[in-house]
Amino acid sequence: MLYQIRGRRFDEFQVGDEFLTASRTVTETDVVMFMYLSGDFNPLHNNEEYMKGSPFKTRIAQGTLSLVFAQGLANQLGIFEGTTIAVLSKTMRFTAPVFFGDTLGLKLKVLEKKEGKKPDRGVITFETTVFNQKGINVLEGEWNIMMQR
Repeated sequence: MLYQIRGRRFDEFQVGDEFLTASRTVTETDVVMFMYLSGDFNPLHNNEEYMKGSPFKTRIAQGTLSLVFAQGLANQLGIFEGTTIAVLSKTMRFTAPVFFGDTLGLKLKVLEKKEGKKPDRGVITFETTVFNQKGINVLEGEWNIMMQR
């Protein structure tokens, strides 16, 4: 059986389109695995006693782990599957801490579409908002993604 592309193409997106992903809970295992993968052994993430004296009072997840969660949640939507040519840039602002046990979701909104230099592609700018179970935004930014036409 041949692979069936299920992603959307550039022309199928409209400015203003919004997509809401499923959600995922941040576990201690996620944080520990990311700590070893990234080499980020900051006590913010792995020292409960140290963090008791911090403004957060407990360990927090790595900010970049939130971005990794967002990427995975976005891909689970299927809208990028087989139609993405390249991720050109991702900007992000960490707006609130992510605690162990927080459940994160992602909202994507099409902000802008630009025709590509070649007729088979275009670039879409998505506003990205990662939020927790309380509706607090923990990560905000923009993704510029080159898509097939």
